[in-house]
Amino acid sequence: MNKTLILTCLLALSSVFIPADAKSNKVYNTGEAINKPMIMSRFIEMQSAREVPDVTFTDTEGGEINLKQYKGKVVMVNLWATWCAPCIKEIPQMENIRQTNIDKDLVVLPISIDEESEKVKPFLARHGLSHYKTWLDPNKDIDQVMPADVVPATYVFDGSGNLIGFLRGYLDWGDKEVQPYLEKLIAKYAKR
Repeated sequence: MNKTLILTCLLALSSVFIPADAKSNKVYNTGEAINKPMIMSRFIEMQSAREVPDVTFTDTEGGEINLKQYKGKVVMVNLWATWCAPCIKEIPQMENIRQTNIDKDLVVLPISIDEESEKVKPFLARHGLSHYKTWLDPNKDIDQVMPADVVPATYVFDGSGNLIGFLRGYLDWGDKEVQPYLEKLIAKYAKR
């Protein structure tokens, strides 16, 4: 099958996965897409940044967080759940991205969509991941921002909290070509 046809189909399908609210709240045209390495081929950099509702999440200790508090930083929201086997593979990779970019304008926000959020902390401990700071969304309030029907899924926001890209499903975030791509996203979107 022709690559152009495949990309056209993927782009057409990707619009189905963006919440209706987000489709109508275009903030700016994102310009020419960043050239992607093959590993990032499923990442969709949107043609228009979209304003999203301000939603608050809690961490495993009861603290609150929202996307708007990271002004000037690219935010990667990684949706995951305890019942999702590929998510367990992504967690250490997401933590590595967080650590690698701790002094850069990139924030990684893992959000568990488990309905029984009291099971998240023991689950992480059981898998040797008790150090992994995650947020909880048992009511799936994230659905106001983006669909939470596929995990893992990663959504990327610009420095003003506008949705600018996403990838639904598992990705090997530990691939050596991912970090240079993330640095390009930071350069293009952190100060937007």
